Amino acid sequence: MKFFQISNKKAIFFTIFIFCMLITPLKGAKTSVSSSSSSSDQQPELITYFKSTTLLKNPTIKDLQNQSRTSKINLFTSSDCSIWTKECSNEILKIAQKTEHVKWIKSVRRKIHEHPELAFQEFETSKLVRQELEKMEISYRFPLATTGIRAIIGSGQPPFVALRADMDALPIQEAVEWEHKSKIAGKMHACGHDAHVAMLIGAARILKAREKNLKGTVILIFQPAEEAGNGAKRMMKDGALENVEAIFAAHVSHQHPTGVIGSRTGPLLAGCGFFKAVISGKTGQASNPHHSIDPVLAASAAVISLQSIVSRESNPLDSQVVSVTSFNAGDNLDLIPESVTLSGTFRAFSTINFYQLLKRIREVFTEQASVFRCSATVDFFEDKDTIYPPTVNDDTMYEHVRMVASDLVGTTNFKVVPPMMGAEDFSFYSEVIPAAFFYIGIRNETLGSIHTGHSPHFMIDEDVLPIGAATHAAIAERYLNEYGS
Repeated sequence: MKFFQISNKKAIFFTIFIFCMLITPLKGAKTSVSSSSSSSDQQPELITYFKSTTLLKNPTIKDLQNQSRTSKINLFTSSDCSIWTKECSNEILKIAQKTEHVKWIKSVRRKIHEHPELAFQEFETSKLVRQELEKMEISYRFPLATTGIRAIIGSGQPPFVALRADMDALPIQEAVEWEHKSKIAGKMHACGHDAHVAMLIGAARILKAREKNLKGTVILIFQPAEEAGNGAKRMMKDGALENVEAIFAAHVSHQHPTGVIGSRTGPLLAGCGFFKAVISGKTGQASNPHHSIDPVLAASAAVISLQSIVSRESNPLDSQVVSVTSFNAGDNLDLIPESVTLSGTFRAFSTINFYQLLKRIREVFTEQASVFRCSATVDFFEDKDTIYPPTVNDDTMYEHVRMVASDLVGTTNFKVVPPMMGAEDFSFYSEVIPAAFFYIGIRNETLGSIHTGHSPHFMIDEDVLPIGAATHAAIAERYLNEYGS
C-alpha cells in the first residue's frame, strides 16, 4: 500500500470538506423529523391524495413514484378498524368535512342542478358521474338501464354491499332564484336527486381513499328514472345487483333539520298504484233517461263502494288509501254520456294488502257496473311500470343504519320516523335482498329550505352533502367490516 504526501493546507481543506458532507444529511434528517412531528399535530388535506389518483396518460416512472409518495404522505393516518369503533366513524366524518372536499362536493351538486334531466334522459348527469369516477380510478359498468352506472370499490371479493342514488329530475319550472338555478326550462331537481348523486360520489371518494380497509366490495349504483319509469327494475334486469347481498339508500327530507337522520324498521313507504276505469252504458237524452243506460249512476255507485274497501274490509290499524281523483263524463248538459272515465290511486304498507286492494278495486268497478246494466274495464298501467310495491326495511339493515348514524351525528340526531304514504322504486331492491332506506334532513328555515319535494320552491341546505357522503361511506365500510371475512 502506498501513501501520498499532502500539505497541511490541503489537509485542512480536506477535513472541512468531509465535515460538510457528514453534517448535511444530519440537517436533512432533523428537518424531516421536525416536519413529521408537525404533520402529526394536524391532519393533512385529503384533496391532495385525491388529486394524486387522477388518471394519467402514459405515466412515467417518476409520475408513479410521485403519486405513490403523495398517497402515503397525504392520506390520513387511519386507526385500526379491524374492530369497528367510534373513532373509525370520526375519521370518515373528518374526511368528508375537509374544506376542499366540501367545496368539491358542492360543485358537483350544483353542476347537476343546473342541468336537470328527466327519466332515462340523464345523459349529461351520467357523463359527469363517470368522469368523476375515472379521476378516482374507480372501475364501472355502463350503460345499465340506458344511463345507469354500476361502480366497484374494494377487493372484488365477497361480501358485496350496494349504495344507490337516483339521478332523474322532474318536469317542473324552478321558482328559486339563486346563482345555480336550473338552466333548462320546465325541468328541475325538485326532489333532491342532485344531492343524492353528489353524496354518493362524495362517498366514493372517501371509500377509495380507505380502500385498503374494505373487507369486501362496495357497489355504487347510479340509477335513472326513479320518478316516472321504475329505473330500479331496469337496473336489476341489467345486473346491478349481481352478487349484492344488501343495499342502502338515502333521501333528503325537509321534515328534519339539516344532518338529522331518520328511518324505521319494517314498512317505511307505501306501495303505490294508479288506476283508470271506463264504465260504459248507452247514451240518450237526459229528458228520457229510460231510453239510455246511465254510466254516471254506475260510476257514482262505484266511487261510494270503493270507500268501503278501506273502511269495512281493512284492519283499521293497517293504513290503506283508495282515492278517486278524476271523474269525467263529458260536458253536454242535456245528454247522458256513452261512458264515464274515472282515475285514482291506491296505497298500502304491505305487499299482501297492496295486491288485495288492486283485486278489490277491479271487482268493485266491474260488479257495480253490472248492477246498473253497464260494463267496465280497469287499467292499472302494469305495462307502463307504474306499480311500486311497499318499501320495507330489513330489521338487521335498519339496525346497521341506526348504529352508523348514531356514531356519526349522535344518538339525539337519529330519529325513528313514522311510515309515510309516499312511494319509492327502491322498493324493488328491498323485495329481493335485505335493504334499508333512510332520510337525511335538509330543513333550514334561515336559508328557506322548508318546502316539500316536488315543489317549484324546493331547495336544500348544502351542509347536508358531506354528512350524507360520510354516512354512505361508513354504512358500506362498517358493513364489510362486520359481515366480511
